[in-house]
Amino acid sequence: NVDLTLTCSFTSELKIDQSISHNGVCLTVVNIKGDQYTVTAMKETLDRSNIGQLNIGDKVNVERSMQVNGRLDGHIVQGHVDETAECVDMRDADGSTYFTFRYHADKAMARRGYMCVDKGSVTVNGVSLTVINPTDDSFTVAIIPFTREHTNFHYIKIGTRVNIEFDILGKYIARLHHFEA
Repeated sequence: NVDLTLTCSFTSELKIDQSISHNGVCLTVVNIKGDQYTVTAMKETLDRSNIGQLNIGDKVNVERSMQVNGRLDGHIVQGHVDETAECVDMRDADGSTYFTFRYHADKAMARRGYMCVDKGSVTVNGVSLTVINPTDDSFTVAIIPFTREHTNFHYIKIGTRVNIEFDILGKYIARLHHFEA
């Protein structure tokens, strides 16, 4: 296990045992001291996400869990990252930035490529986004300037690994289809 100590704008509102999303990974607060809090990432989390690749000072997208009586602004995001993907292209067009991400070669179509559908949902580093032009081994998303400025998307460059969580409804449908075959 690896402990991560962070500071965020709402540290004073946190409680021990609270679930917080870190680049899309749901981690439990295990300690709070002053303006810092600590979470623990286990081996599975480190193997499946970019959390183990973080360096001191790296910017992390941090978000509290939605309350049951809260408004759902986006798609259902669980904080259960499926894998990482690499940024292979970035381009500015029409006032937005388009990012293309490629899955690991050994996990492409056989395991994950079918999970992204055009205009479907995907989570990249905890940000709920709409899929554009999915292929067997990659997909593209468009980021408006506000999202780029207020998330760690403005630190992403070619070669950056990001956390990917596929849409939970799509995962359940794929699982049901697997058993029907």
